[in-house]
Amino acid sequence: MNTEAIWQFLSTQGADFGLKVLAAIAAWVVGRWLISLALRLFSAALLRGKHIDSTLVTYLRSILSVLLNIVLILSILDIFGVKTTSFAALLAGAGLAIGTAWGGLLTHFAAGVFMQVLRPFKVGDFVQAGGVTGTVTEIGLFGTTITSPDNVHTIIGNNTVFNSAIQNYSTLPHRRVDCTAKVANSVDPLDAIARLKPAIAAIPNVMTTPAPDIEILQFTPEGPLLAVRPYCHTDHYWQVYFDTHKAVVATFGAAGYPVPETPLAPRNR
Repeated sequence: MNTEAIWQFLSTQGADFGLKVLAAIAAWVVGRWLISLALRLFSAALLRGKHIDSTLVTYLRSILSVLLNIVLILSILDIFGVKTTSFAALLAGAGLAIGTAWGGLLTHFAAGVFMQVLRPFKVGDFVQAGGVTGTVTEIGLFGTTITSPDNVHTIIGNNTVFNSAIQNYSTLPHRRVDCTAKVANSVDPLDAIARLKPAIAAIPNVMTTPAPDIEILQFTPEGPLLAVRPYCHTDHYWQVYFDTHKAVVATFGAAGYPVPETPLAPRNR
């Protein structure tokens, strides 16, 4: 009975089935070649601009490969007359369920893609992002790793980074170091400024252009408060910051300036 059924199938539909098999094989070979070509062009287009990390390119390539292969398989099933509408709906439903369950990670991934393209910072930059200040050590697909100056390793979700203000201290060629120095009321602030200017300019890594700013910032009960603001490269910020305070102490000590004191109000007896 089985032999007769097979013979009847071959005699009536064998030729049509054989043509479908050949068409499916041809579709698979051609489809795989086209997918390989599309993936090569896709990777080359992303890498050509050198704005996207190679890790992200590989990840996007794998996603595109899976999607194109699913389309190819659905096309081959359609050649054999298999209705793929229900299968496609099942895939769409599964994708929706996965997207809902993994919604948080997907938002971080999408933000990571935008960060790779827009490049608000790169590995090695000193930034403030997501409420954390430090050096960027890694830009991942889902999170950014920042090491703070006190050597704390912090991983921040990319969506958190992208949804907050980003301050990149490494983008511009130099930074201003903000320091202050207070002199007593009995000290001439102009004399203090004149003494500080050569002392601050002599600090290693302080830039000559722009020159350090040393001006009266405000007046306090103890005496005038001076703004002492040298400029330097970002890599030397903390060295210049601490050396500036040392230079203020040394300069005022050599000049014999008295220590600023808070005036005491007389008591009523």
